[in-house]
Amino acid sequence: MKKFLLVFCAMGLIFSCGTSSKGNSSSVQMNEAKVADPTEYASTITTEELKEMLYKYASDEFEGRETGEKGQKLAVEYLKAQYKAMGVDTPLGDDDYFQEVPLEKQSVSEAKFSVNGTDFKSFEDHIVLRASGNVDISSDEIVYVGYGIDADNYSDYKNIDVKGKIVLAKSGEPKDADGNYITSGTTEDTKWTNGRQSLSSKRDAAANNGAKGLIYMDNNLFTRYAPFFQRQAMAGASSRLSLKSNDDDMFMLMVTENLGKALHNRISEDKTSKAINTDFNLSIENKSEEIISENVVAYIKGSEKPDEIVVISAHLDHEGIKNGEVYNGADDDGSGTIAILEIAEAFKTAEKAGHGPKRSILFLHVTGEEKGLLGSRYYTDNDPIFPLENTVADLNIDMIGRTDPKRTEGDRNYIYLIGSDKLSTHLHNISEEVNSKYTNVELDYTYNDENDPNRFYYRSDHYNFAKNNIPVIFYFNGTHADYHKPSDTPDKIEYDLLENRTKLVFHTAWEVANRADRIVVDKAEQQ
Repeated sequence: MKKFLLVFCAMGLIFSCGTSSKGNSSSVQMNEAKVADPTEYASTITTEELKEMLYKYASDEFEGRETGEKGQKLAVEYLKAQYKAMGVDTPLGDDDYFQEVPLEKQSVSEAKFSVNGTDFKSFEDHIVLRASGNVDISSDEIVYVGYGIDADNYSDYKNIDVKGKIVLAKSGEPKDADGNYITSGTTEDTKWTNGRQSLSSKRDAAANNGAKGLIYMDNNLFTRYAPFFQRQAMAGASSRLSLKSNDDDMFMLMVTENLGKALHNRISEDKTSKAINTDFNLSIENKSEEIISENVVAYIKGSEKPDEIVVISAHLDHEGIKNGEVYNGADDDGSGTIAILEIAEAFKTAEKAGHGPKRSILFLHVTGEEKGLLGSRYYTDNDPIFPLENTVADLNIDMIGRTDPKRTEGDRNYIYLIGSDKLSTHLHNISEEVNSKYTNVELDYTYNDENDPNRFYYRSDHYNFAKNNIPVIFYFNGTHADYHKPSDTPDKIEYDLLENRTKLVFHTAWEVANRADRIVVDKAEQQ
């Protein structure tokens, strides 16, 4: 009776919910040629298997899975073994499940910096944020670029050539007469004004315009960064990782207002880009170690639309060992990693039964998330295994095994969804309808708010897909007392919730992969 009812519901869905890619009402479309009940395959996702694998993956044996270290190497071998045991292939061919990610492990560099004969001190006046090689410069000219913004409706780089030159920029963003930021027309912080994101945005703007170096004045960020950099330097620490570039990378320094004014005495009030005559000397000795880390990739080839790719992602790394304690990262992101393995098993079971997905599924375990979304950025920006224009969506799972103590209302059977409506109305509707039909998880959009001060939308691997206008959903249970602590252990995972949330991702991926029409990007990305 139960089997009959499920088949009946699936058939009814074909007639009541089918839409074309041009519609935006009901979204769910089952495979009309081969009606299959995905609950049969979702049933392979079990609490017992999730628990067994996570106790292994988040054990002390894996030493916290720090990027590039022994524990991370053990982790990728474990994932490879699981895929081979399931018979899930690699898109790289033969026995190669590893996409190598070249990285640089950088020690904290100290610069010698003098302006007009006055010496300025490391950690008191300046810190080196980025240097891929040694720097030794004596110059009497620097290009001031105001706020260092390069947006469609406002650019400090307009009508000024900075190629091969050193530029000086300051924090902030200009406002109009009504107090709104120029680039957005609102009072809400933008990517040009919001902390770390403004730092990376202005760095990218300088690099994209061909600058040789960027000197960035930001007193607020400097007071936060300088003590950390100094402690790292005193400890001889070598933990900052970045993607290795084959290009002659731009160097970047952050400086105080005191040093900024020495370079350009009207920097605080001046908004006009111009060349500045300033006599300065700068030398940086950079020490870095090249290492190789790995993304783990496995996939199931689509039966009808193999060139269209649905990505299911999670990060495989964590914090490693600190002060002799293992940071196991059971929730962050052991939960997402193991969830993908169970989802892969469900899809493989369907394929063996003759119901393989119409579109190809890429199971993508990325490295270096804790170091700055490095593995996912390498995949999207440097070496996409499948063309990004063929990538239909990214369903990213990062922490789905616990509950958020800040949630004082509502069912414990919830999940935070972030990004589902940012780029595709269709993806959002599919997510809602699939959940209502199969899993009945409370979908909480608290952190999807554009004004969320946590800005989680920018803080996990889905963002590297979203910035390329690929629709995403980020599944997240929120932070808790054990977040980024050695107490994030597998005994604290709520496995019934992990099972149901994993099934939600599977059912969503199933529908996205099997619907007749590819989901449509009907919203422009606002970064």
